[in-house]
Amino acid sequence: MKTKLYAGTVGWGVWGSDDLGETWDFAFKGIYAENRIWALCSHDLEPGIVLAGSDRGLLRQAADGAAEHVPSPADENGRCVWSVEQAPHDSNIILMGTNPGALFRSDDGGKSWRELPVDLVDSCPFIGKPRVTRIRFDPLETDAIWVSVEIDAVHRSRDGGDTWEKLDNGFKFPDIHDIAVIDDGGRRKLLAATAVGLYQSLDDGASWEWKKLDSPWQYTRGIKPRADLDGTVFLCNGDGPPGSQGRLLRSRDWGESWEDANLPGQTNSTPWMVATHPANPSLLFTCTNLGQMYRSNDGGEVWQRLPREFGEIRTLLWHPAA
Repeated sequence: MKTKLYAGTVGWGVWGSDDLGETWDFAFKGIYAENRIWALCSHDLEPGIVLAGSDRGLLRQAADGAAEHVPSPADENGRCVWSVEQAPHDSNIILMGTNPGALFRSDDGGKSWRELPVDLVDSCPFIGKPRVTRIRFDPLETDAIWVSVEIDAVHRSRDGGDTWEKLDNGFKFPDIHDIAVIDDGGRRKLLAATAVGLYQSLDDGASWEWKKLDSPWQYTRGIKPRADLDGTVFLCNGDGPPGSQGRLLRSRDWGESWEDANLPGQTNSTPWMVATHPANPSLLFTCTNLGQMYRSNDGGEVWQRLPREFGEIRTLLWHPAA
């Protein structure tokens, strides 16, 4: 199976690799290269098409590699697109989160948009304007959506985005970087990666419990279940953003316990995210914030560092090549 791997960088746009990360070239041909890329998204119903959230709005790459800017409300008032996600059951349903914080929905593949009435704080003394860091569609309810916000906790909709609830009970500090929504045998389990550690909820977000990590640091960034959903979850952990060191943690029991996944060598910053795909759950990629790249061919048991190093990476994606 041929694969396509993408890395979204800060300042040098999107890069792509056709050989599992050994060599790289610019992706999103025809788009100004010196973009800051915050999010990448693709859908199996649209092979080869990739969406990118950037400081210049929403971008789309066609299967032939040609890219275009997608007009959207993110183009107004200098918004950056920090998160983008397509509904698993319908690729035309796109949710887009921005910085400054707002949430938008398209039901026609990005041709038209409406702002969703999620009530986010207007400002924060630490980062200024809040930003939507992750959007997750619920695996148990088709119309349920979960959103993590830096710095404004977790928000949930159960009607496709028409109404929202803020779920912040238990967070010491509501700086949420990522959220995993897990179907654990029909029971919903939530894991939230935050600036002050890992949180868990077993009551649909009504309350959150801090789970201290056996690690020199509690700062966490990306959290990602492996695509085969066998209970394996990866958590990016380090000494801050961007940090100067960190580790990738692995759980084999949906986050109840964690172990070091043993990235080789010395990491130069906090690991940032993990890319996985159900077409081959054994193939995984991870990166540090300051550009180191790693690959595993055996589901995350053994990792190797790839030769290419970027300046700063904020997002990764791989999918089967069209």
